[in-house]
Amino acid sequence: MNEETPRPGNRFEEVAAAATRAFSLLPAAPQDAPPLRGAGTAKRAHRVSTDPDTVERDLMKLVLTLVELLRQLMERQALHRVDAGDLTEEQEERLGATLMILYERMVELCDRYGLSMQDLNLDLGPLGTLLPPSE
Repeated sequence: MNEETPRPGNRFEEVAAAATRAFSLLPAAPQDAPPLRGAGTAKRAHRVSTDPDTVERDLMKLVLTLVELLRQLMERQALHRVDAGDLTEEQEERLGATLMILYERMVELCDRYGLSMQDLNLDLGPLGTLLPPSE
């Protein structure tokens, strides 16, 4: 075996070697990237502009978007379980109350950070919106 080939059975060394090979293929900085083929003039990549004054609000928007996505998924799963008859009446009541409280907390957090529930629905272009329409 040569020095670059990890010993068989040592999975950590295999992963480390694979990561080293992968990262050695990436350019170090955007200006190091080769120009796009077929483009007469290379266009600069779109940069994310960050504003220090809104970073907390933007981070909360991202977190709340993920929480809202999970809340809607849990709500749909709960409805499927209720329709299937998997839950007792007490479990249905507790689940319904919990989901209502979670929704109320989401609205409170949105108000605290100057967001609306519609602000959490990211537009993914041709894929549509991230969240299904709320009922």
